[in-house]
Amino acid sequence: MLSERNFARQIDLTSLQLFVAVCELGSIGRAAEREFIAASAISKRLSDLEAALGTTLLQRHARGVRLTPAGEGLLHHARAVLFGLEQMQTELAEYADGVRGHVRVHASISAIVQFLPEDLGAFARLHPQIKIDLEEHLSPEVMRAVQEGAADLGLCNGAASMGGLQNLPYRRDRLVLVVPRGHALADGGPLPFEAALPFDHVGLHANSSIYLATHQAATRAGTTVRVRIRVTGLDAMCRMIANGLGVGVMPERAFELLHTGGALKAVPLTDPWAQRQLVLVARDFSSLPTAARLLVEHLQADDIRQAA
Repeated sequence: MLSERNFARQIDLTSLQLFVAVCELGSIGRAAEREFIAASAISKRLSDLEAALGTTLLQRHARGVRLTPAGEGLLHHARAVLFGLEQMQTELAEYADGVRGHVRVHASISAIVQFLPEDLGAFARLHPQIKIDLEEHLSPEVMRAVQEGAADLGLCNGAASMGGLQNLPYRRDRLVLVVPRGHALADGGPLPFEAALPFDHVGLHANSSIYLATHQAATRAGTTVRVRIRVTGLDAMCRMIANGLGVGVMPERAFELLHTGGALKAVPLTDPWAQRQLVLVARDFSSLPTAARLLVEHLQADDIRQAA
């Protein structure tokens, strides 16, 4: 079996790029046309790659190629390696242009809508030389991105399984039931989520933390959530509720920021799961680059100020 050092020496980036091209196009010939290289040269590189790995990666047939299970595994890792190289090239080019730090952040919609605009804006004013790339994802996808190295930091719901990641508290939020004014639940004060189950709901994406929490609560009550329509954003949820398509659950601060009219009302939920902790996640906070550590310290200071 090859040692790690010998393995790295026998796998070259050009072969990985050509392997990915063949997989994406399903044919050595089409990959050769796109990459401006002879098909025989690609075939030789693929054979050498299979020899180095000691396994068959592609099954050749009359209409092209088909991935073996080993090939599927290599494709996943090859894309990650090539993506990492692209990121490295981009970030190093920005250093040459004067950018002295680069932090990749993935965050849930709750964190982005409620807190991050002000927090990141304040950080950018303090550290204008540091660039922040922010992407919105569901909490499970945020953690996956951090685990795979696609993001330096993540911000997501602390109730989710951390999967071995380190986490630090960021902010607390509270979920409320949003209903039209005049709705049967609008004037009764705080209530358990179970009281909303007889009504139609405007729901979020099926893998969102709010969706999972509400459906778990319905299961414990021996019923299901009557989702009439599903949306991808909290602003869309407000509009759907205002137009009589159901009730919905969202963070209280997000409702306050997004709802500017008087057509809706937020009713506090008494369920323990409605009180949430948002967290910062990283593979290892102590080994983060300096720019990322500065951002963590800034966001932690915001959490301390909020708690005070």
